[in-house]
Amino acid sequence: MRLKDVTYILILLLVAACASIGNPDGGPYDEEPPVLLESEPAVNATKVKKGKVVLTFNENVKLNNAFEKVVVSPPQSQMPEIKHNGKHVTVELYDTLVPNTTYSIDFGDAIVDNNEGNPYENFAYVFSTGDVVDTLAVSGTVLNAEDLEPIKGMVVGLHSVHADTAFTTKPFERVARTDSRGRFTIKGIAPGSYRIYALADANQNNYFDQKSEKIAFMKATVSPFATEAVRPDTVWRDSITIDTIHSVKYTRFQPDDIVLRAFNEEMKVQYLVKSPRDTHNKFVLYFASPNAELPRLKGISHNIDNAYIIEASEKKDTLAYWLKDSLLYSSDTITLSVTYSSFDDTGAPAGRCDTISLVPKKKWEKIVEAEAKLYEEAKKKFLKIESRREGYDENNPPEYIPPVKVLPFRFTGSAAMDINADCRLMFDEPLLSADTAAIHLSVMVDSLWVPMDFVFRQSEGNIRNYNIFAEWRPEQSYRIEVDSAAFKGIYGGVSEKFSRDIKFRSLNDYAVLYLRVPGIGDDAIVQLMTKDEKVVMQERTKGGRCSFYFIKPGTYYLRLIVDENGNGKWDTGDFLKGVQPEKVYYYHHELDLRAMFEYSQDDWNINAPLNEQKPLDITKQKPDKERKKMNRNATRKFK
Repeated sequence: MRLKDVTYILILLLVAACASIGNPDGGPYDEEPPVLLESEPAVNATKVKKGKVVLTFNENVKLNNAFEKVVVSPPQSQMPEIKHNGKHVTVELYDTLVPNTTYSIDFGDAIVDNNEGNPYENFAYVFSTGDVVDTLAVSGTVLNAEDLEPIKGMVVGLHSVHADTAFTTKPFERVARTDSRGRFTIKGIAPGSYRIYALADANQNNYFDQKSEKIAFMKATVSPFATEAVRPDTVWRDSITIDTIHSVKYTRFQPDDIVLRAFNEEMKVQYLVKSPRDTHNKFVLYFASPNAELPRLKGISHNIDNAYIIEASEKKDTLAYWLKDSLLYSSDTITLSVTYSSFDDTGAPAGRCDTISLVPKKKWEKIVEAEAKLYEEAKKKFLKIESRREGYDENNPPEYIPPVKVLPFRFTGSAAMDINADCRLMFDEPLLSADTAAIHLSVMVDSLWVPMDFVFRQSEGNIRNYNIFAEWRPEQSYRIEVDSAAFKGIYGGVSEKFSRDIKFRSLNDYAVLYLRVPGIGDDAIVQLMTKDEKVVMQERTKGGRCSFYFIKPGTYYLRLIVDENGNGKWDTGDFLKGVQPEKVYYYHHELDLRAMFEYSQDDWNINAPLNEQKPLDITKQKPDKERKKMNRNATRKFK
């Protein structure tokens, strides 16, 4: 190889080595939020004539979910245009600007830098079309009235007009939107007295015109004001060490502790949702709202008078009709009219009548054919077995008698029964008859089964369920026996012989809880709940006290309903009538209850702020996690 070639190769290797010393990494990560350099018009500008705003930042920015996060006040009838381009964010208001009015564009944390997504947080741009910028603000929380859940995304607005009609006919004058904690702050308010409302604004017109919209209101007015206040400001030496704590003066805008309890009004629009007939012998009517009384049925194609048994839900909004007449349920189409109470456009009661045709999924002919086929197959199998018997005469075969149709039922008792559990029989169809003499209950006494008295009664709320009531005792064994044919269903089914041994748990398997709730009398319901807010037990207070017995060990939570009308359940509100939803309170922390222990709780403070009462463990609407900046530069190596 020539010297010239060797020299050329060495140069190439040297260049390659120099190039591989380190890969360019672009420097440290950017962890600083964008900085607003200027705006046109200026922040807090007055006498503004045009509705176009341009914000300029020190770096390229973008908008994160602007449609949800950016709130313009006063609200706009035409949707503003909000866009970003490089270092600029532009907002253009298409509504004509109102004279002598303060405008605020609350961005929240919607503006972030383009590369790392660092937010420019809690930014609200304000200007005025008059000589003065209004600076007052009010803030608070919106909670769901029934379970104190924070509600995210509700519009909260003010009206200087105090009449109730303002909420139902006029857009809000100033608005804000709740965050993930249900918190809101309405800014840019002029001095004065206002009515405040919250609205889940389905059609985005900023007033309440749809009964399905969730709302909240206060009868009292709010008058915003500002005071000078002091708060501590902590200076950290490092991430765990405090350097100094300073007292810093600031302007506090009040009221800042408003709590609005949101609710859906009871739907007064009543209509028949659907009327399925999945089987020939049963059809169901589903209504949009509860019925005060059962609807009236009139047969058009058939006479249906006294031809059915009704199984109604608690609110009478789901009604199952079991057809008793075989001539009726063997018809493939039944046409009838359903007359029920509804309401007109003004909310006044009005009658309504619907004509429906009930058609099952299978034609009766197909069902008869299928049953005949099963009968022939069973008969054939029977004769085949009989033909093997001695003395069988092919010319005179034995008569095949099909087995009696079985009426199935389920029994809730077990070998480990809770003391307060129901001992219940549940049937697949309504009963035609029940022979209580064919039911036998015995108790184990000195290794012998001794008969005992009981009561057999239909359950409330379900015509196909029956309870067995007796003097049950802890740690005692019982035997329930049912003779064959004790129960007969309306479609000919007959129950089979049944026997089951049950035993009730020991008192040592349970906890007891005694409660005293200061400030509560006899008109409250206390509910003991699991973590998913399933009600395990509920008791009515007497003199502010109530007790829960036979509680299984576990973790529980407490909710209290002030039952003002005494109907045993929570009731919603009505805006036009000025009725607020019934009040609900939560005990402030969980209860860890153990077996063989008695617990007394008398520290339930129902006057604590509502937004602080519900334990976070059972709060479904969790606060959005604050953005955590990853200190990626601390572990990154630069070459």
